[in-house]
Amino acid sequence: MDGETDPAALVAGMRPELRDGEFFFCVLRTPDELPAGVALGTFAEDEGITAIVPRADAQRAGLRGIGPFRAITLAVHSSLAAVGFTAIVSRALADAGIPANIVAAFHHDHLFVPADRAADALRVLLRLRDEVAELGGERVGTEGRLRREA
Repeated sequence: MDGETDPAALVAGMRPELRDGEFFFCVLRTPDELPAGVALGTFAEDEGITAIVPRADAQRAGLRGIGPFRAITLAVHSSLAAVGFTAIVSRALADAGIPANIVAAFHHDHLFVPADRAADALRVLLRLRDEVAELGGERVGTEGRLRREA
């Protein structure tokens, strides 16, 4: 598979980028409810189709959803076979009391955090990245914690 698999290298190399705009998670009964080209992403579940939609497009289409969220792209080419990267990221955010919904795409992982906590989340991620980059003798465990090598 393409992309980095080492969780320490992924964390040390990530460049968290806050995307413009706000997003809503909307549930649709059929794909026809969603205007073409407006969803950032969709996922079909038994209960319906989840669509991640820019706020303005959701409002224009009359879609109801949960939000607003801001999107943070972890700009590092993570492999879909990487183990532990998103656990480490979500653990750091959880320790700061910030909920995060993670979407893995082919090249990058994307976080959706409550809009009012986006700046806090970005600070947490940048601090995590800098800490791991500085700690050359430490390893990152797949349980989402840093651990010292014996």
